[in-house]
Amino acid sequence: MMTPYAKRLLQGDDLRYSLLEFVQKNSIQAGSLLSGVGCLSKAKIRLADENNVLNLEGPLEIITLSGTLTPQHVHIHISVADGKGCVYGGHLMPGCIVHYTTELCMVAFNNLNFEREYDSNTEFDELVVVDNNN
Repeated sequence: MMTPYAKRLLQGDDLRYSLLEFVQKNSIQAGSLLSGVGCLSKAKIRLADENNVLNLEGPLEIITLSGTLTPQHVHIHISVADGKGCVYGGHLMPGCIVHYTTELCMVAFNNLNFEREYDSNTEFDELVVVDNNN
C-alpha cells in the first residue's frame, strides 16, 4: 500500500531541510519524491565527481526533482534552468532556497523501510530496503 502526500513550500524555505522535516513529521519510513516544480532564488548542487558544488543564483526554474526519502536522509537529484535556459543538475544540497513557491508530490511505501548503511565499495551510506512483509 502507498500513501500519497503533497506539500507546498514558501519563499525562503530551504528545499532539502523542508523535505527532511516533512518526512520526519509524517513518520515516512520509506518514500519517494515523485515530482517537484517551482522556482529557486539560490541552488547548491553537488556534481557527479563528488567534490565540486555549483553555487547558482536565481531565479532558477526547477526542471526535475526526484529521489528517495528516509527519516534520517533524503537522497534527491535536481535539475534547474537559468534565465537563458541553461540546465544544471546533480545532487541536492542544503542551501537551495525557494524563490516564490515549490510544489512537491511524494509517496510513502507502507510495506517497506528504507535504511542507510555504509558501503566500503562506494564509501557512501547506501540504501538498504527492508520489506516488512517478509
